[in-house]
Amino acid sequence: MSYLSHADLGGRTGYGPVVPEPEGGPFHAAWEARAMAVTLAMGATGSWNIDMSRAARETLPGYAELDYWRIWLAALEKMLVERGLADVGEIASGRMQRPPAPIKRVLHADDVDAVLARGAPTLRPARAPARFAIGDRVRIRTDRPSHHTRLPGYARGRLANVERIHGVHVFADAHALGLGEQPQWLYCVVLDAAGEGSSVRVSFDAWEPYLDPA
Repeated sequence: MSYLSHADLGGRTGYGPVVPEPEGGPFHAAWEARAMAVTLAMGATGSWNIDMSRAARETLPGYAELDYWRIWLAALEKMLVERGLADVGEIASGRMQRPPAPIKRVLHADDVDAVLARGAPTLRPARAPARFAIGDRVRIRTDRPSHHTRLPGYARGRLANVERIHGVHVFADAHALGLGEQPQWLYCVVLDAAGEGSSVRVSFDAWEPYLDPA
């Protein structure tokens, strides 16, 4: 059975127009800021990594009915239950009903600014030369993996040109499965235009395992 990412929407129709919002803060209500804060705090415990959290969000069965921060909150609840850090009853009641499970780290309030400023860099040392060079023609692989991937569906099987080489980065596909970082070369590739004379350029970042020589 293939993996279904509800977040892989590029190139699909039927979702209606994109309605831009006015510039301003990222939150519409106070609870949204709290949802972000508790999600980041739990991520800092080391109970999962960022790619595991993305996988949890994109596989939510009610993804299409949820707005952005409710997706974050529902995915957090899902991961807490899966890892035994809370159970469904505790989440429903909003109260702890058993002793807390051990965690690796605690993000203290005084450390938040420094932790957020530091971020989580994904660049890693190269252990082998890049397979592709700028200007190379490549074909995006057609695999439909049974796990989280950052390869968008609209790009599969398409021809593209390598435009930029970003270096070696943590490979999200492996990282989401708990298989370690398995760093891979990361490229910016530009897909062939949709038709003759088209000025549209679509580019995305693709790890080396996504690409074959054209």
